[in-house]
Amino acid sequence: MKMAKIVCVLYDDPIDGYPQSYARDSIPKIRSYPDGQTAPTPKAIDFIPGQLLGSVSGALGLGSYLGSLGHTLVVTSDKDGENSRFDRELHDADIVISQPFWPAYLTAERIAKAPKLKLALTAGIGSDHVDLQAAMERNVTVAEITYCNSISVAEHVVMMILGLVRNYIPSYQWVVNGGWNIADCAARSYDLECMEVGTVAAGRIGLAVLRRLKPFDVKLHYTDRHRLPPEVEQELGLIWHPSVDSMVRVCDVVTINCPLHPETEHMFDDALLDKMKRGAYLINTARGKICDRDAIARALEDGRLSGYAGDVWFPQPPPQDHPWRSMPHHGMTPHISGTSLSAQARYAAGVREVLECWFEGRPIRDEYLVVNNGKLAGVGAHSYSAGDATGGSEEAAKYKLSA
Repeated sequence: MKMAKIVCVLYDDPIDGYPQSYARDSIPKIRSYPDGQTAPTPKAIDFIPGQLLGSVSGALGLGSYLGSLGHTLVVTSDKDGENSRFDRELHDADIVISQPFWPAYLTAERIAKAPKLKLALTAGIGSDHVDLQAAMERNVTVAEITYCNSISVAEHVVMMILGLVRNYIPSYQWVVNGGWNIADCAARSYDLECMEVGTVAAGRIGLAVLRRLKPFDVKLHYTDRHRLPPEVEQELGLIWHPSVDSMVRVCDVVTINCPLHPETEHMFDDALLDKMKRGAYLINTARGKICDRDAIARALEDGRLSGYAGDVWFPQPPPQDHPWRSMPHHGMTPHISGTSLSAQARYAAGVREVLECWFEGRPIRDEYLVVNNGKLAGVGAHSYSAGDATGGSEEAAKYKLSA
């Protein structure tokens, strides 16, 4: 077997150091997902589920496995700018592994610098940080661990909806600051009950969100280029819309759960925001670039939106002066929805499964493939469109300069 060099880009360890103990002793084991797809099935793992695997010291639990096969593993968080460790290691890399939460942007320029690159693997879901067009032209396989953290993200969406509608974050802050300001808390607090809630896309995450919201007695809407089966629409009482435009006009809450590709880039701009109900709430755990950054800030400042909660930014990490850090009535988090310790156990196992297949010459699961043999494949053919959505990613280098 030919020895390979694997460059793995992960986020930094906790500021107080890598954990020596954890809040819980174990996590539930999930063997399959709601649609019947099995959870990752590697031959073995070299980590304890529930450990922090997504940071540099965790190394996705790959160190022993790759070392035993004689491969070279380089793990770094330094990913942005021409002098980054990632850029310096690309020239002879065979495989690049990255996470959506701290993406190593594989632009056409970077792919051109990596003549040996054959596999770009996402530890998680969403491969828009890879220039898919360039990957197809260079015959680079692109894969991700489909469904590994979809439910994790769906839970985060429900939390964010309730957090905004019930005005949770400012109310919590009054307590932290020693106050008991009930009127201030209640002045922007509403019930979710009977509101109109719609999702842009009803794939694995979007459908999971709809299922979790059904018990709240809300009126559910969705738009998707792949319409759900009639029995699912009937079960959940869903109203389907042929376009995003038609759906947002009637919704009090809109959650974005579609992939980023050229067709969805900057979809939520001033024109679309103007079509929403005044005072609606917008949730985005998909990708930051689906929204126009400055349009979102303007809509919060002038009252068109009552709140915006996002778990995703562009670029990632965002510079200190990114307007989403300081705009009013937001519920922003760093990109954490899909990297809970529970989710990490699944996507690390999925990365191990893909690498086992790659090194042993076995086919990678079709549901994990985004690009294969020079064209969109598997989940890529279902959910993505050809092209590139990495433009502007060089702005991520500003984070290092401003932090």
